[in-house]
Amino acid sequence: MELRHLRYFLVVGEALSFTKAAIQLRVAQPALSRQIRDLEEEIGVDLVRRGSRGITLTPEGKLYLEEVRDLLKRAEESVAKVRAMARGQYGELHIGYAPSPTIEILPAALTAFKKAVPSVKVILHDLSGDELSAGVLDGSLDLTVMGGQPAAAYAAGITFEELRRYPFGVAVAPGHRFASMQSVSVEEIASEPLVVLRRRDYSEFHRILDNIFTPHRVPPRVAVECDSASSLITEVEAGRGVALVSEIFQRVAGQRLAYRPLSNSTEVLTVGIGRATKRDPRPAEERFCEILRKITAELPPLKAGVLQKKAKRI
Repeated sequence: MELRHLRYFLVVGEALSFTKAAIQLRVAQPALSRQIRDLEEEIGVDLVRRGSRGITLTPEGKLYLEEVRDLLKRAEESVAKVRAMARGQYGELHIGYAPSPTIEILPAALTAFKKAVPSVKVILHDLSGDELSAGVLDGSLDLTVMGGQPAAAYAAGITFEELRRYPFGVAVAPGHRFASMQSVSVEEIASEPLVVLRRRDYSEFHRILDNIFTPHRVPPRVAVECDSASSLITEVEAGRGVALVSEIFQRVAGQRLAYRPLSNSTEVLTVGIGRATKRDPRPAEERFCEILRKITAELPPLKAGVLQKKAKRI
């Protein structure tokens, strides 16, 4: 049985005339009649009654007509969906992300993507840095929007495309002595208890901390390790210590903390797109990356001392 037989029967059943159906299908009437007869023989049921005044559908033929109508509709829809997927306009897109570093870029990109490609369902996965990299490599994630490049163990299999850089500064409780300063040196920070994110979940964060302290030959005094950005904010706000954070982090904490730039470090957090090197990107994935690039390009440039200027409003 071929779809052609079903289409022929649909037209015959709706027209109730081999002559009219043959004209509509642009086939010879005898050939059309033989096709319907072949269909009846294949399924073992009479679908039409042939008479001198035309044809009528048997009860089985009426039922089959409805089934065929639904089958052909589903066949057309399936073809349309496959073609839409090939154009990046249908399907699912699994995106891994780190909430705090991507707050300036990702929400706007999701809104723009939903408007541009409403039939693609975006599924977000909030994961740690190593989990994001592992998800890209094992195929459970189509792409990631992450803060910092993949750790060395994953770097060979992941292509990282930089979108934006955020300078690091120090976050303190509003009543802390650093809050009255214009900027803070790494040596001054080393004298304070430090609140950090947990190393096993935030390896990129600790790589940046090492880059900040090592050139100055002063070790950090780690007092508290946190498992999330929200717990880090709470610990700093409670006066348990100070934290080194990127400029984008202040969007998460708002006015709960005061921020000051570093006077003798230019370390930055790089936010970008991570994708598997040895996998051809899907059209929907490419479309989302285009939107991420466009959103980023439209953001105002970061200026030196941005932490300081914004902190003065606290």
